[in-house]
Amino acid sequence: MGILILVTGGTFDKEYNELTGELFFKDTHLQEMLKLGRNLAPVKSHTLMMADSLQLTEADRQTIVDYCKAAEETAIIITHGTDTMVETAKKLAEQITHKTIVLTGAMIPYKFGSSDGLFNLGSALAFVQTLPKGVYVAMNGCYFEANNVRKNKQDGIFEAL
Repeated sequence: MGILILVTGGTFDKEYNELTGELFFKDTHLQEMLKLGRNLAPVKSHTLMMADSLQLTEADRQTIVDYCKAAEETAIIITHGTDTMVETAKKLAEQITHKTIVLTGAMIPYKFGSSDGLFNLGSALAFVQTLPKGVYVAMNGCYFEANNVRKNKQDGIFEAL
């Protein structure tokens, strides 16, 4: 059985409007990133939503949980905005214990060219295949258990509690 990658939006998939200076969503960059990274792992992807994580509601988080519960795959990656990634990870960890779920994202949009998203996606692919069952956040080459991580907004990194 392969790996399921669920797209939920976040900086990972944001585009830049050169006329207004605003960031917006168009389409996910996931397939382009998998191709650029020369991925050979068996993956299936599904876009659940394209949202800024600051705009996610509890109903949106439950949609993510419900989709993960119903999925036949036991290895799941979720691309997610970094601002509320930890909240979603905790909700998943409360309700799902029989799968390996890794949330990842980017601090800089992929389309900017200097994004950490490609590296984070590659790390998540490796982690989801090697970590035991549980829910994790994978950013910048590190992984953290869902209940032992925070986003350090001052330094722009994820770290253990």
